[in-house]
Amino acid sequence: MQPMYWYLCVISAIAVILAVCDKIAAKCRARRVPELTLFVVSLLGGSAAMYLAMLFIRHKTKHKRFMLGLPAIILAQVALYCLFI
Repeated sequence: MQPMYWYLCVISAIAVILAVCDKIAAKCRARRVPELTLFVVSLLGGSAAMYLAMLFIRHKTKHKRFMLGLPAIILAQVALYCLFI
């Protein structure tokens, strides 16, 4: 159980960092983090952290793809977790 805890901590930190970096890049009109990268990190376990970070920093909150997609990923991950327990 402990390795899974550390994995989720690391992937969540990566998700938050990517969301913040994308927000900064958007403000500076610099090269952005690809949306596919954001979704892959979410699918790998960083969905809750990324969703909360995006709400907190007000990034991509007008994009339905993220505001509906990330909660859907979270629900799917919770369902899978419940299946395996």
